[in-house]
Amino acid sequence: MDKKQASIVECLLFVAGEPVLITELARVLEQDEAAVKSLLYEMETTYRDEGRGICLMTTDDTAQLVSNRDYISYVEALLQPEQKKSVSQSILETLAVVAYKQPCTRAEIEAVRGVRCEYAVSQLQKLGLIAAVGRKDVIGKPMLYATTDTFLHKFGLHNLSELPSLPLEEVGVIETV
Repeated sequence: MDKKQASIVECLLFVAGEPVLITELARVLEQDEAAVKSLLYEMETTYRDEGRGICLMTTDDTAQLVSNRDYISYVEALLQPEQKKSVSQSILETLAVVAYKQPCTRAEIEAVRGVRCEYAVSQLQKLGLIAAVGRKDVIGKPMLYATTDTFLHKFGLHNLSELPSLPLEEVGVIETV
């Protein structure tokens, strides 16, 4: 691992404070994306193996420095955050349907859940966990929804292939991504 480039990436991600496109890191480092992804993988492994207080979280398209979950109780003790309202069961169910069926329409979500989901979809959009990604080419052109990088970060996933498999997939009730 090129320590100088790793230090530069660490500095850039620290200053950014939010996910940075790997294409942008490649541009700044004057490297191709494959080399940057390889460097990020090595950095992520090093951080994890050394049990550092920060971790490198990467998706297929972005990289971000995040706090190590092993030390969350210390962070909470320091910051004493307000207790956030928990997300309702219906919102979690809606998120699960979107995660496994994406891209999907609201009608498709409602068909799986058996109830209307306008509120849940709007709340998930406000939380940044799902986003409208286009329109389905059918009558009425309904909006298609998919999960976001925020979803991946919140659930500690690198990409959607890391979602656990569902028993329903085995019998073909739900299609996998």
